Amino acid sequence: MALIPVEDIMAARQRLKGVAIATPLLKNQYYSSKYDCSIFLKREDMQVVRSFKIRGAYNKMKLMSKEDLANGIVCASAGNHAQGVAMACDKLQVKGTIYMPCTTPNQKIKKVKQFGGEFVEVILIGDTYDESSVKAKAVSQEKSIPFIHAFNDRDIIAGQGTVGVEILEAMDEQIDYIVVSVGGGGLISGIGSYVKAISPQTKIIAVEALGAPSLKAAMDAGEVKILDEIDGFADGIATQSVGDITLDICQEIVDNIILVPEGKMCTKILELYNEEAIVVEPACASVIAALDDISEDIKGKNVVVVLSGGNNDITRMEEIKERSLLFEGTKHYFLITFPQRAGALKEFLNLLGDNDDISHFEYTKKSNRESGPALVGIEIQHKDDFAGLVKRMEDANINYQHLNQSPMLFGMLI
Repeated sequence: MALIPVEDIMAARQRLKGVAIATPLLKNQYYSSKYDCSIFLKREDMQVVRSFKIRGAYNKMKLMSKEDLANGIVCASAGNHAQGVAMACDKLQVKGTIYMPCTTPNQKIKKVKQFGGEFVEVILIGDTYDESSVKAKAVSQEKSIPFIHAFNDRDIIAGQGTVGVEILEAMDEQIDYIVVSVGGGGLISGIGSYVKAISPQTKIIAVEALGAPSLKAAMDAGEVKILDEIDGFADGIATQSVGDITLDICQEIVDNIILVPEGKMCTKILELYNEEAIVVEPACASVIAALDDISEDIKGKNVVVVLSGGNNDITRMEEIKERSLLFEGTKHYFLITFPQRAGALKEFLNLLGDNDDISHFEYTKKSNRESGPALVGIEIQHKDDFAGLVKRMEDANINYQHLNQSPMLFGMLI
């Protein structure tokens, strides 16, 4: 049987006592009211390393012999697994070499070093988790050092499954849905293995980033598929493929897969902060974003949403806000060619609505030309205001190019 046995998950729970905390399962009034159901947030963002990853990493390493660990371990991670492994290395006093993508937020790198202390060395390599993983596995083979996988390992999955144990123990009522984010599939495989054994009627909803749908690709194909390209923005769940072990389990336990655009995750990051004072990373926000897709199904139901991690770098907030505005359709960039004469800019400004705001403007006048381009960013109050803005520009014969759908040009702006 593909599923992780309940007894293995319960044994992992014993090992994790004093290492991982039993995080709260809290009913959330804001989202319960919004979706007309009972929403419970499983707060893994409050874990010691601010994500669930300590559970699997410590369980795996605790099961290894002293001989296996004598020369240390190696792993690859986009951030959260690295922190879990680092903490496990410190507690077990094992040398760890951790390979992380060069794109990893500084906040996560600093935390890895903090949790691992003298026992951990961080090496930045590659642009994605998968590229870092290739290097880490090569070093593991060359030096005969154990590789601690981020998700495709039954002991890792058993550790993550302890989240499921805590969820069922904390709920007196029947749980109708559990919503879980998916990168490699370790968390959902662990939760699903336990929950389906104890409460088979509970539906398990997998949530992936639209730019990295590795589980959906594998489920559709019936085998592990390696995606050629992924969007690495939601670094916690941006993987090119799930594992063969996690795929086998997910084929048994996953009832639905929802793909969430990265821009919508950004909207929910801001919403969670503004409404609930909860700081989450993009991967974590994906599960809140997914609720819109099942809003009709969950009415009147008990729904557990697993907030998998809160390791967000504050320096990313401007990008997060920008992506949110773009996704919501309330910010637009244009390349506008203005006649180089007095009053041209004022005429353009008169076309804007009362609530429109110019948030970006770049223009250099060149006296040897009759016209010149300006890069203009405009924030509108409502998405539906865009059509009116464009119509006024066209009626006034404004020469413009809308850049939001031009990836190469647009990439320069955010």
